[in-house]
Amino acid sequence: MNRYPVWKYTIIVIVLLVGLIYALPNFFGESPAVQVSAAKSTVKIDASTQARVEEVLKTAGLTPDLLTLEPTAVRARFVSTDDQIKARDALTQALVPNKDEASYVVALNLVSRSPHWLTALHAFPMYLGLDLRGGVDFLLQVDMRGVLDKKAESFAGDIRAGLRDKKVRGSAVNRNGQTVEITLRDAASLEIARRMLQDQMPDLSTVESQQGTESRIVASIKPEAARRFQDAALKQNVTTLHNRINELGVAEPVIQQQGLDRIVVQLPGMQDPAQAKTIIGRTATLEMRLVDESTEGRAAEQGTGPVPFGSEKFLDRSGRAVIVKKQVLVTGENLTDAQPGFEQQTNQPKVDLTMDSKGGNIMRQVSIENYKKRMAMLIFEKGKGEVLTAPSINGELGNRFQVSGAMTVSEANDLALLLRAGSLAAPMEIIQERTIGPTQGAENIKKGFDSVMYGFAAIMVFMCIYYALFGVFSSIALAVNLMLLVAILSILQATLTLPGIAAMALAIGVAIDSNVLINERVREELRNGASPQAAIHAGYERAWGTILDSNVTTLIAGIALLAFGSGPVRGFAVVHCIGIVTSMFSAVFFSRGLVNFWYGQKKKLKSVSIGTVWRPKTDAADGTDAAVVAETK
Repeated sequence: MNRYPVWKYTIIVIVLLVGLIYALPNFFGESPAVQVSAAKSTVKIDASTQARVEEVLKTAGLTPDLLTLEPTAVRARFVSTDDQIKARDALTQALVPNKDEASYVVALNLVSRSPHWLTALHAFPMYLGLDLRGGVDFLLQVDMRGVLDKKAESFAGDIRAGLRDKKVRGSAVNRNGQTVEITLRDAASLEIARRMLQDQMPDLSTVESQQGTESRIVASIKPEAARRFQDAALKQNVTTLHNRINELGVAEPVIQQQGLDRIVVQLPGMQDPAQAKTIIGRTATLEMRLVDESTEGRAAEQGTGPVPFGSEKFLDRSGRAVIVKKQVLVTGENLTDAQPGFEQQTNQPKVDLTMDSKGGNIMRQVSIENYKKRMAMLIFEKGKGEVLTAPSINGELGNRFQVSGAMTVSEANDLALLLRAGSLAAPMEIIQERTIGPTQGAENIKKGFDSVMYGFAAIMVFMCIYYALFGVFSSIALAVNLMLLVAILSILQATLTLPGIAAMALAIGVAIDSNVLINERVREELRNGASPQAAIHAGYERAWGTILDSNVTTLIAGIALLAFGSGPVRGFAVVHCIGIVTSMFSAVFFSRGLVNFWYGQKKKLKSVSIGTVWRPKTDAADGTDAAVVAETK
């Protein structure tokens, strides 16, 4: 009756082992570290970077506790903050001799002290939020007026190009704020312009007027289109900020929209706010220019002659010189999309580019006039340019064309990312900055941890006193519930905040409530005269329906918070929902396994240790009820 088959005990043991392994990293804490990442999008972090960092630290007389190479950074972990500061100074002096031409970012950080065998099993600690770990919090204001001005300028360029293609003479196109004014000299030109705007630019609303012999069209962006352009610019800025902040190596940064025109950036564990502001405010622009393939240009490229007049010298990723003309053909503003792919015939990696109408017309004309010549794509950061690629023009280009050649899949992905999200879609400014020190974060962790532990201890004492051995079983199940909750949060790499700790404390109450229902049901069965084995069986079976109903209704409320909440509310909801699921496993499945293991093998069980069981008994003399005590072992 009260025996688990072997497979159920096997599930319990496996779950406990997995939970213990993935909960362990959270108890090792963090150590001060120095991180070296790329300051430019084109700088690669590889084994040579790690070797250089190791050499600099050795020269400075510093031995890191751990030196690791990650996809985007090299991290050196130290025992003390004094060594951390010394290492940062030494690495900054060696790797960043000139801040204006920095190739690397040297930043202070925190790294987990988990042993290597846990890391090898991909067991990592939970991320801690800004309120627990400390860090910096920025509120950025996006210039939405600038977004529409920029879009209106793009429309003006497209209209000029369209009228020129249709051979409309004597027209004038000017941008006035967020409107485009088109002046036409005759009715035929007016009709051509009207049809072009209706067919090709549905996002514009037009108003026509007559001034003497000339016709005038004033085109303005429709309100719904303006909202769409602003939302797209905001999302592109968020994506670009994600790409930039990844260079800082911040664990689980929060970058999200707030309202219609603001972005919140939270960097937990970031110890260098000035460096964060530099990265966030960085600008990157893309330019396409022709390579100078004259005799003088080739000589300058080989280092045997000066750079010709009207040309400039830049370096590519490999450090080779490329001589390009100063005339800029198109910029990143004309690029609307860049996606990696493979050529159908050769199966070689490529990057598919999509230009707006203005950029497409320019590329078409340039490709016709410069067939088989090279065109360089340059990215400029902090005023310094670098050649991303310089392929040959092998056909007539237009709004859509591809870049291919001697590149790997990784290089194609990197190039597409750089072209697609190298610059901000709209200017931003920091309107609010808040810094939470690591000391304050440690204090919040201590208070939150103490609240959970004191609550757990108080519940455990009460349960053990009131329910005796069954209270001990309930306390063990409660500890397992807490361990599984931490393990799942660690596996999901969720971010724990103060509201999340509050949800943990609530999860303890929800979990113990299930055990109270079970224990009281067992007591009720004993009061009704059932045998101990039958009482245990009936107690778990009949309490399950009530437990399921109460947990499902609570879970529905948690899912609603998760779906419609934001910020701290979502953090609370995540821990709350996971806590409900783990409590159902620990309070019912695991605790019954303990009870079955302890009592299930006893065939002639006379009593159970579940505290005092008060059984009513009718007094034969006066018919009243008197309470008598059942067995309380």
